[in-house]
Amino acid sequence: MKKLRILHAADLHLDSPFEGLPSGKAAIRRSEQRELLNALAELSQREMVDLVLLSGDLLDSAKSYYETGEELVRALNNIAAPIFIAPGNHDFYSDKSPYAKLKLPENVYIFNSSDIDRVELPGMNTVVYGAAFTDSHSGPMLKDFSAPRKNDWFNVMCIHGDVGQPDSPYNPISEKELAESGMDYVALGHIHKASGLKKSGSTYYSWPGCPEGRGFDEAGEKNVSIVDLEDDRCTLTPVSIASRRYEILNVDISDSEPVVAIHSHLPDDTVRDIYRIVLKGQTEEPPDLKDLYDKFSHMFFELQIKDETRLRRNIWEKVDEDSLRGLFLRKLYARYKETKDELEKLKIEQAARWGLAALDNGEEVVIHEDK
Repeated sequence: MKKLRILHAADLHLDSPFEGLPSGKAAIRRSEQRELLNALAELSQREMVDLVLLSGDLLDSAKSYYETGEELVRALNNIAAPIFIAPGNHDFYSDKSPYAKLKLPENVYIFNSSDIDRVELPGMNTVVYGAAFTDSHSGPMLKDFSAPRKNDWFNVMCIHGDVGQPDSPYNPISEKELAESGMDYVALGHIHKASGLKKSGSTYYSWPGCPEGRGFDEAGEKNVSIVDLEDDRCTLTPVSIASRRYEILNVDISDSEPVVAIHSHLPDDTVRDIYRIVLKGQTEEPPDLKDLYDKFSHMFFELQIKDETRLRRNIWEKVDEDSLRGLFLRKLYARYKETKDELEKLKIEQAARWGLAALDNGEEVVIHEDK
């Protein structure tokens, strides 16, 4: 019986700018990102993997910090298994890329061409195929590709690409190409939301998503994958190595005080995470976002509070007022009466609500400043 255990990770995006955070906390997050490399090394040892496949965008750009290169080399030195890296569109391979300059361990192989390359690992009866982005965009790499099968050997591939998007500028890959590739498993990168284990023909494939979120568009639990190949079977186990998470929490404050409602919705342990609390429902008055921020910000690494509530009272009641408030409301009310689209009406109401809050020196979203 042939077996192969793989650690599959992608899209670490080390040295991301973290533009949504204050500069001091963004620097902390970049430093913490490098710890993902050590976490990968520890996981590889703990799970006793045979192979590590890193499917691109380990770095956010070619201009990585010196410390990041050092940490990458140090972490890879702590992995005993063979390591294969397939550079993606953010960390594409070139003579000037960090990959070309770093002195990497002997067990690390970096694909450096957009043509499919292969490396045989006789000790584990495995052939590893892969290719690299050599620019920020790439045409299809798997077009007309099919690898020969060898009895009692595994064929696996490490590659960055976009499955099911034929017009993608990021190595578009079709299900048909995967089915005809001759692979037992294709380790993909590029999509930041985990796919789970998929299959096309006899080829298993997946992308693990990013191992740690970098913004609210990457909220929730993030993972890397332990993939077990055994004869004609494949299983995938997601494993979290993230130190922090982004979370979006919707809280209806229609029938309770905002402080009470938020407390009742919060999980027990949030101090390491980055939260956006979105207030919903209908209220008599706009919630005091600054006060709520002051009360809750200590419970998080970083906090945003966003107001999406609606006023119970008639928001247009002062439309005839001879004031800046009245002028503002009249302009919006004219648009409100013209449209028959209910969604557009809601948007105009929300704009009026935020505008009135601003005139009352309120806020829509708490602004984050360095402390």
